[in-house]
Amino acid sequence: MKQPSYVIQKASSDKQLQDALAVRKAVFIDEQKVPAELEIDEHDQPESGTIHFVAYNEQQPVGASRLRPYAPGVGKVERVAVLKSERGTGLGRQIMIAMEQAAKELGYDNLKLNAQTHAQRFYEKLGYEPHGDVFDEAGIEHIAMVKALR
Repeated sequence: MKQPSYVIQKASSDKQLQDALAVRKAVFIDEQKVPAELEIDEHDQPESGTIHFVAYNEQQPVGASRLRPYAPGVGKVERVAVLKSERGTGLGRQIMIAMEQAAKELGYDNLKLNAQTHAQRFYEKLGYEPHGDVFDEAGIEHIAMVKALR
């Protein structure tokens, strides 16, 4: 089977943002049963300073994430989502690399994220370190993780 060739873009148009939100809806709301009012928040509003990423396979949106300012020099990685059909292909890793590159260009020194505990190993392989205790967010266990970019 041929390895998909993904295109990961910063969402610069309304269509790209809607594509990213559609992937997040499929993964978080439909699949993981996160309430819509928790999944879509103030950081999804225009002018929030959030950068949305969307991954395409043959023009179809298959992955998404967002990066937002968190503290001076610190960016927060959120809402990393890959459609079930694309999991295990390396797409999640490609999305993270694209976000880290963008974070460096924005001058962030560190990235922070709250990983679902089942995904902790995925982030550890990318150099993120767990920080603190496991906590509940939207009924799903999470752990805070951090990575220095410089």
